[in-house]
Amino acid sequence: MAQVYFHYSNTQGALTDRCGAAVRDLAEAREHAAVVVRSLITRPNLEDWRGWVLHVSDDIGEEIFSVPFASALGKLH
Repeated sequence: MAQVYFHYSNTQGALTDRCGAAVRDLAEAREHAAVVVRSLITRPNLEDWRGWVLHVSDDIGEEIFSVPFASALGKLH
């Protein structure tokens, strides 16, 4: 098990995950990241999530990968 953290940011600032989540491997970390992104963009709010990015880091603060929220939103029509 590894502890990973899911921080998200846009050009205005960042929100830090202080609790993190225990994951078995990189695949589980990616799956959890997708759940985090989907849960944020599907909440009823006025936020434009296209400029946000989810940053996944390990327990020493090294970024493992990032997920642009736009990848889950698709393109504007």
